[in-house]
Amino acid sequence: MSETLTGAQLTVRLLERQGIAIVAGIPGGAILPIYDALGQSTRIRHVLARHEQGAGFMAQGMARTSGRPAVCLASSGPGATNLLTAIADAKLDSIPLVAITGQVPKAMIGTDAFQEVDTYGLSIPITKHNFLVSSAEELLEVIPAAFRIAASGRPGPVLVDIPKDVQMQAIDVAEWPAPGLATVTAPAATAAIAEAAAMIDAAERPLLYLGGGVVHSGAAAAAVALAEKAGLPTVMTLMALGAMPVDHPLSLGMLGMHGARATNLALDECDLLIAVGARFDDRATGKVAQFCRHAKIIHIDIDRAELDKIKTAHVGIAADVGQALDALLPRLASTPRSAWRARIAELQQQFPVVVDNGDDPLSHVGLIRTVAACLDDEAIIATDVGQHQMWVAQYYPLRRPRQWLTSGGLGTMGFGVPVAIGAALAEPARTVVCFTGDGSILMNIQELVTAAEENANIKIVLMNNASLGLVHQQQTLFYGERLFASQFKAVPDFVAVARGFGIRAVDLDRATNPCAALLEAIGRPGPCLIHVSIDAGQKVFPMVPPGAANHEMIGH
Repeated sequence: MSETLTGAQLTVRLLERQGIAIVAGIPGGAILPIYDALGQSTRIRHVLARHEQGAGFMAQGMARTSGRPAVCLASSGPGATNLLTAIADAKLDSIPLVAITGQVPKAMIGTDAFQEVDTYGLSIPITKHNFLVSSAEELLEVIPAAFRIAASGRPGPVLVDIPKDVQMQAIDVAEWPAPGLATVTAPAATAAIAEAAAMIDAAERPLLYLGGGVVHSGAAAAAVALAEKAGLPTVMTLMALGAMPVDHPLSLGMLGMHGARATNLALDECDLLIAVGARFDDRATGKVAQFCRHAKIIHIDIDRAELDKIKTAHVGIAADVGQALDALLPRLASTPRSAWRARIAELQQQFPVVVDNGDDPLSHVGLIRTVAACLDDEAIIATDVGQHQMWVAQYYPLRRPRQWLTSGGLGTMGFGVPVAIGAALAEPARTVVCFTGDGSILMNIQELVTAAEENANIKIVLMNNASLGLVHQQQTLFYGERLFASQFKAVPDFVAVARGFGIRAVDLDRATNPCAALLEAIGRPGPCLIHVSIDAGQKVFPMVPPGAANHEMIGH
């Protein structure tokens, strides 16, 4: 039996068939047919964001938490352009996202019609793929393809731009396409796996280097098993934190610009680097010519384009990292590597991680540690971008994959609150904590209304130093202390603002017992803002100066 459906109804039905239960967005004239159809759905719940960028980040929160493509909606023109930052962020961090935008009718495209922009053209550089749909029939192919492309290989965002007349076009549908699912990646070459295994067994000072691809592929357990069998000390990029528990005996934590000095020095001494799902980002490598300068490199990545892009690999393996690690594991000898691990322990003793005021909940490190003490490993930890992000990366005890949500590649201020809302929507049984700064939260502070409306179980820990902290830090260290445009002259009353937006707020600066106030705020369900003043003079140390090699860190 065939059904007569409009393109808008078809779009909603196809989303339902993909298993989409929640979408985030904001309506506008060019996408109203889809919103009208969405209002009739009993299977999809719409979350009304207050800014399209917020909607995109809410979808990211759902996708980053679940590992499955999530959906955001926006209208044409400014609606679509507001969405672009969230799409670009998803592209750089390999997050599966399907963004659906309305467009002016086909006959008006190119006429500078009201709220018309070339969404297709604008989104080409920042999407994995994009579509401008020319007929309702195309939707039967395009929507499943969008999900398949977003989830296959290296994940990423796909944009589907649908003109208003296509949304209103009625067609008969006799047969439904299968939902779009990730395609199977070709297995790793057996010869390359064998060569990699031989190199690992022969190495005296090997290190395992995990990137975000380990999390995306669900390969964290395989990576830990590999490290344990071969006795591989392990470093993680910002995006991979949690892939190996921070307190695992083989974990050296985060490498790179704000990694521990001993970790970066160990990398400088290693003779073999096994890079898994990592792209040799400049914040991880520092001066790339000096990165692991004595080491041979094995590079495993699902994206063939990443092999030899930054560092030339002695063995490059293009494959799903989980499949490659499963193939590699049985070929490796069990090796304790006692001498190498003893040398790393010596470096850690020589260059210990220095913690100032680590027990004071009103200090930056003490606050992070106190929050962690109030939670278990089931909690989800999101951050905005800035000093607070780096401090949390350094000091929060992350122990599982997909526990950690942060903007790595694009470094987007305003990321934290909407992503935390999306995570809470996807995982309502978990507590979601968002660490943010006064500069970052102001970028998308309007989404506090969405958090209140959805009663999202998020706790927003606002570390307020009345400045753009990382800018302030770099100006202090590298620009002769010439502070310009990095200190806020007007500082809002964030507690009053939060309450005005309809969520609870606690000011730890005024709490008689800050620890008790923090525990009560985190333990009570629903959204809450927790405000703490932080000294603007505090810096993120250690630090690799711009243009320097990782072994040339400063501070601590």
